[in-house]
Amino acid sequence: MKPRRTSLFMLAAGLLGTLCALQLLALWRAPEAWFPASVAVTLKPGEAIVLGQRELAAPQADISHLALRRDDDGRWWARNASAGKLVVLERDSGERRMGSTALRADQQFRLGGALFQVDTASDRKIEFSQDGRRWSYDGATLLRNGSPQAPCPEARLATRALAWWNRWAPRALTLARPLTFGGNLYCDNRLGIDYVAFGSATLARSKGQLLLSSSAGGAERTPLMLGAGAVAADLAQREEALADVNALIVGHTRLPLQIDGDRLTLSPSRHVALFPEARVQLPPQVEWRWQRRALWALPAGAAWWIALGLCGALAAAGAAAWQRGTWPFVREAGMRLRAAAAGSALLAIAGIASLVLQRGGTPPGAGISILLGCGALWACLALPGRLTLVTAAGVLLLAIGLLAQLELGLGAMESSWLRHFQKTVALLAVGLGVGAHLRLRGRAGAPMPQTRLEWLLAALAGAALLALLLQVLFGDETGVFDLQPVEFAKLALTALTAHCIAVGMGWHGALPERTRPMLRWFRLAAPALLFIALLGLALVQVDDYSPLILLLVWSMVMAFSYSVAARKHLATAALLCVGCAAAAGVAWLRLTGVDGIAQWGFYADRFLVWLDPAQHPHTGQQLLLGARAIAEGAWWGSDRLLGLSTLGQAAGDALRVPAVQDDFAPSFFMNRHGLAGALILWSLQALFLVGLLQTAARAYLASRDARDFRHAWLGRFRCFALCGGAAFVLGHFLLSWGTNLAIFPIMGQPMSFLSAGGSHLLFFICPLLAFSAISAQSLEENRSCRSTSNTKF
Repeated sequence: MKPRRTSLFMLAAGLLGTLCALQLLALWRAPEAWFPASVAVTLKPGEAIVLGQRELAAPQADISHLALRRDDDGRWWARNASAGKLVVLERDSGERRMGSTALRADQQFRLGGALFQVDTASDRKIEFSQDGRRWSYDGATLLRNGSPQAPCPEARLATRALAWWNRWAPRALTLARPLTFGGNLYCDNRLGIDYVAFGSATLARSKGQLLLSSSAGGAERTPLMLGAGAVAADLAQREEALADVNALIVGHTRLPLQIDGDRLTLSPSRHVALFPEARVQLPPQVEWRWQRRALWALPAGAAWWIALGLCGALAAAGAAAWQRGTWPFVREAGMRLRAAAAGSALLAIAGIASLVLQRGGTPPGAGISILLGCGALWACLALPGRLTLVTAAGVLLLAIGLLAQLELGLGAMESSWLRHFQKTVALLAVGLGVGAHLRLRGRAGAPMPQTRLEWLLAALAGAALLALLLQVLFGDETGVFDLQPVEFAKLALTALTAHCIAVGMGWHGALPERTRPMLRWFRLAAPALLFIALLGLALVQVDDYSPLILLLVWSMVMAFSYSVAARKHLATAALLCVGCAAAAGVAWLRLTGVDGIAQWGFYADRFLVWLDPAQHPHTGQQLLLGARAIAEGAWWGSDRLLGLSTLGQAAGDALRVPAVQDDFAPSFFMNRHGLAGALILWSLQALFLVGLLQTAARAYLASRDARDFRHAWLGRFRCFALCGGAAFVLGHFLLSWGTNLAIFPIMGQPMSFLSAGGSHLLFFICPLLAFSAISAQSLEENRSCRSTSNTKF
């Protein structure tokens, strides 16, 4: 066995070294890029200028977006000149968008043909009247003549429950919900106005105030007029003084500002346009100070954080030497493991430091992130212990994903694209560092008792339910607080279900027969609550059916694993038939045609776009652009050399695919590296799944040979936890490839290992890699112990 393990390590190490070298090659071949470090605007009293996408180096701004003016007294004023996009002002008190204001008593405002009179106004409550109707709004509930309005016809169950809660809860516990003007319906928090589009204006609680805001609805929007008669003015076009403003946000580009007499200096950050040379044509009042993009930059004032991160990465990379016993200063095995554990902890700290720097707006250079990412991958590959197929395939998949994201970041002429690669690297360092640390710290420790694990799983499930509740109350389908609780809930569901199946299969050997049946069913059915919560979130919060498909794949795989383990052959055959029927159903949908699906109702639009995207060029843009990118790649990539000659170069039209860094990352990968590269990726993904199932099978066989219930339960728990993890990963693979290759209608699920890192990487992939490695390591140690005891006997 030793030569085979060594050959696996050498093969994986060689491939990983090649992928890391390709990352450095892409960085070396990246062309020079320039951006404006500062934008200086010079105006004399009485002068004005309109700036936009070109002058501000803001790719997502309008051509004419920000109007600046100096009055006769020399004061600077700003106005939103865009009809469809916003400008946000940052002050010491917080952020506030232009085109919004706090109402005062006896003030009037008009929207379309409706004139509103403000009777009383405070930060807690506003009362106003219109055409004999009296309205009252407290930031959560709209009252019409003292009574709440009926729910809207299309309101979801969560919306109705939230409205009910806001009516009866104390104000301090109510959840903010905006009042929306326009449309034809008077319902819930909607105030209908004839001939005015829904959402033309809003009144909402923000930063402890109730702010009236106009809509950025384009050229056809209905103006929100503040005041009455000749003095009325369009709120969206109202000027704001810049004396106390710290920064502007224009088209997602943040522009800190400084005023020095006739000169206003803006310093673009986040989503800044890049230029191949330091030259651009500008108005005479505008001057840029150019700066070259630094790919090996160390943020000012935080160099010691980066130094600590490098120490962590280098210490983790030394694990290969520790494994082979060639570390010159550490000879004892215990000291070697403690040193490796310290290195993995430093690696996690380095990842956290990188995240902090990115959130602070001073990320390290891409070269520093490459070193950190390669160090994390080498640490995972070369830790002491047996290298399994899961770890080898997983590390290579992560390396391929980092390379693709680096290509995407270097190929875009905008500074924000590299943040996807850098965020993935930071999260990877945190996840793999923590996983390696736990693995090393647990080598000499005893296995966790079943009772303690049950309490840990209960806490995990409780935290997952709380996170899902927070997403329903405060977030949307993209998550809450910049996180995706669904990924954490999938991890909790997998672990809890595996434990309950493991206990259920050995129930008679675990507990006395006098145990009450109700307690038994409560203990075994605990995952049902978490599953129902995930199912409810998919139906209530998410506006597509991809979570339902993901949960269906997981349920089928778990049921199939249980039927195989319990030798229920009839159930196994039935599940195989269901799987074949599902595959046939996809083919049937293709044959049904547009006319048959058009009458379905709720999800009909998605299927119609999928079946005939040319007839829906706007909604089918993602599908059409993705298909075009794949066609350009053909078999050998857009350069016909598997993408080797385009490393670090411009990404071209593939950047136009919506969500190309996330849901449609495979489209960019196939555009760059062709279907041949995709076949290599598919092979690695298949090996990863095979490795998980191989470790799961070994764990189940070990449980059958165990001499007591604890070891048997632990083996079954590992088996079904790995099967559940493989099921979710398989679901992500199927949905992502099916979406990108137009096998399925568009469904928003990231490609595991390939898409830009986030909650899925940190809360699911990294724990799954760590758990599989710990399980394989424990099985190997138990096998060695049995061999030793048999030899002594």
